[in-house]
Amino acid sequence: MSGLLIRDVTVGDRPGRAVHVVDGRIAWLGAAADAPTAARVLDGGGALLTPAFVDAHVHATATGLALTGLDLHGADSLRSALTGVTAQTTAAPTGTVLGTGWDETAWPEGRGLTRHDLDAVVGERPAYLARVDVHSATVSTALLDRVPGITELPGYSPDGRLRLDAHHAARQAAYGSVPADQRRSAQRATLDAAAALGIGSVHEMAGPEVSSAEDLAGLLALAAEAPGPRVVGYWGELSERGGLDVVRELRLAGAGGDLFCDGAFGSHTAALSSPYADRPETTGALRFDTAALVEHVRACTVAGLQAGFHCIGDAAVDQVLAAVGAVVDELGRDAVRACRHRLEHVEMVGDAAIDQLRRWGMVASVQPAFDAAWGGPAGMYAERLGVERAAGCNPLADLVDAGVAVAIGSDAPVTPLDPWGGVHAAVDHTTPGSGMRPFDAFDAATHGGWVATRAEHPEGPLAVGAPADLALWATELTLSAVLAARARPTCRQLIVAGEPC
Repeated sequence: MSGLLIRDVTVGDRPGRAVHVVDGRIAWLGAAADAPTAARVLDGGGALLTPAFVDAHVHATATGLALTGLDLHGADSLRSALTGVTAQTTAAPTGTVLGTGWDETAWPEGRGLTRHDLDAVVGERPAYLARVDVHSATVSTALLDRVPGITELPGYSPDGRLRLDAHHAARQAAYGSVPADQRRSAQRATLDAAAALGIGSVHEMAGPEVSSAEDLAGLLALAAEAPGPRVVGYWGELSERGGLDVVRELRLAGAGGDLFCDGAFGSHTAALSSPYADRPETTGALRFDTAALVEHVRACTVAGLQAGFHCIGDAAVDQVLAAVGAVVDELGRDAVRACRHRLEHVEMVGDAAIDQLRRWGMVASVQPAFDAAWGGPAGMYAERLGVERAAGCNPLADLVDAGVAVAIGSDAPVTPLDPWGGVHAAVDHTTPGSGMRPFDAFDAATHGGWVATRAEHPEGPLAVGAPADLALWATELTLSAVLAARARPTCRQLIVAGEPC
């Protein structure tokens, strides 16, 4: 006898099934009555067994700091946000005050936080409070004083509301002050939360403007210590700045992820081809020259590595695809397709761009929860872009129908770790006709994450030989019924590489 037998489960829509796992992979599956013997047996009691979820875009340390500290997603006013900051400074009376998640678009005061608001609460302590999209933040005077030259950087504002390069510099200073034990505790909190939600893998989108190589190395080591969610690491730094060296040193999945080609709609920093509706003096900002992106894609393609880019606005998407197209012309389409380069978020993407994604074998790493939070004719997207342009954002059905590989993530802490919520948001898109079919959405949230890392099993996630990353759900419903009911069953047991977590 060997391995683990999971018996009496519903697999997909078929009850009375069993799965035998040996050496971390599925060795057999079929009717429970015909199951082989095994050293260990897990009785499913008729519950639903599925592939484990893969969250294809996560920032583990920042997510964990929100889970264990100051999370302002629920603040419905400037006053309530400051109440939260006050409570946090009392609970943790020393160190940098870190928070994330505030969103001023519906606040009755009609404005966001300023450094003067913060200074009145935190006094002489450094404080960094990221806006919900994490592409701008409000910081205290004490934190500004820690960043030499910040007043000269693009995106600096005397009121402490920072965007662009000034924001990145302040974020580096703020998170760089977090001690190693606090980072480790935050990472542990994220992995534990993911396991409880049936997430078997997270794609960590690290980079010099998000965290640090030390932070990423620590996360990878932590994940390897005990059974739990896998961590697939990415490093978002251009090749000309040494990004590929970090990828090789840490044996990462790719040189990309949050390699910021632009920002976000909420902070007016996503790069658009025409001005913002509510701020017509700006079109956002592209952060790199196209030549630098061409060099990055070229270097990754020659090395057989996966490149990736954060691009939200249509101007950023077009710039990245122009860079990829230049490398296709130079090295050939097959060489580019073999690398399966990724685009993160890719929210404003038209038919021509979708066709390029398909022809060049690229991955669309998307966050349906963004649409659920900010889409619709009365949502933040419509305020920033106008109703017509907003309705075209996140065309998930078009991507799937065109044959583009799609993976679903949360971008936590921007939106919470919530895999079932992401699936249901992908189906119930705020724009009619843009939502995914239920099984397509579930596949993108599970198998799609493996496809995105070029590690999929050719016969699918529930086939003999596939990695045994599975989730057992406390429900008697079939998968079709869960999807139809928009249910969010509780994870009874996560299994990663054949090991219960």
